[in-house]
Amino acid sequence: MRGVCILGATGSIGVSTLDVIRLNIKSYSVIALSANKNIDRLLEQCIEFKPAYAVVVDADLAEDFRKKIALTDAADTEVLSGFEALEYVAQLVETDVVVAAIVGAAGLMSTLAAAKAGKTLLLANKESLVISGDLLMSVVKENNATLLPLDSEHNALFQCMPSLYKTGQTAKGIRKIILTASGGPFLNMNLSDLKKVTVEQACNHPNWSMGQKISVDSATMMNKGLEVIEASYLFNLRADSIDVLVHPQSIIHSMVDYVDGSVLAQLGNPDMRTPIAHALSWPQRQDSGVSALNFIVNNQLSFEAPSYEKFPCLRLAFDALEAKGTAPAILNAANEIAVDAFLSNKIGFLEIATLIEKAINASTVRLADSIETILAVDRETRELTAQLLGEC
Repeated sequence: MRGVCILGATGSIGVSTLDVIRLNIKSYSVIALSANKNIDRLLEQCIEFKPAYAVVVDADLAEDFRKKIALTDAADTEVLSGFEALEYVAQLVETDVVVAAIVGAAGLMSTLAAAKAGKTLLLANKESLVISGDLLMSVVKENNATLLPLDSEHNALFQCMPSLYKTGQTAKGIRKIILTASGGPFLNMNLSDLKKVTVEQACNHPNWSMGQKISVDSATMMNKGLEVIEASYLFNLRADSIDVLVHPQSIIHSMVDYVDGSVLAQLGNPDMRTPIAHALSWPQRQDSGVSALNFIVNNQLSFEAPSYEKFPCLRLAFDALEAKGTAPAILNAANEIAVDAFLSNKIGFLEIATLIEKAINASTVRLADSIETILAVDRETRELTAQLLGEC
């Protein structure tokens, strides 16, 4: 049995991971689960899977959780709190696989901790790779860790890579990779109408069930922009070797274009349990609970180029990738503040990109040569963006 630690267990990725584990329960032992605020769901998960550890980041909520879990048959689960506790459970000897599913830059240090411990790292926290790409990939290599992508697009690309491929390598014979994008809920909306978009509309993705932050990122196409940066580091490719193609049906999850004219694509129903099941059992295959793709029902697949006018966040991401250094970290931090402002009804939908671009223009790109520099840039950009928000 493989010991699994799920960082961000109560979010959509964490819940889907436990769905896959439930189907294949003889193959896995849940060692640790973590949550930010949703302690009720975490309690249900602990009662079912009885992990050795449960981490609740907030100390006060952790104390409430201790009282609740003590009254259940999962009372033997040790409850920890704080970000340091996330790093601790990620490095446990009993832990073989770490699912990094904490949203945003908050997941960076625990992701690095898992890599330093040489774990098999299933990465859903794209922001960790966006803001510390070279650093994270070097830590993975130096400590003989295994990094497997959980994002549906990057997992699709990984599956289409040559046999025995490992992330971080430069695969031979590849012309480009093609990331597909659904286009989100506003693909066919006029630019003028985007000014009136509500939080509820932005969070209503047509194909995927996700949390609020990633749903808004999908609506602005910043999510695809972050995935472009992530793909660059995962597959060691320059920006000009990465294309984005809008594919509203979300059936083809991404493609690899080879120099001999072959294009390999990974297809499947839009369900995160498929990439999760693949990564958990790699290099083998296992049941995910996802139904087989029906080609008769899904007989119309369409594609179009993305509109940089309607979705400027995608352009900003490509620019950050070209700039390298701390530019992706600046982009990510500004985006997190801007999305939070939109979700709090402080700014409109179109102002998300405007605020991000203002923060980028007011920042200085540095070499991303240490975790201290990256964290400092992240903090400074958040403060700057919040200040610019107050001037809006």
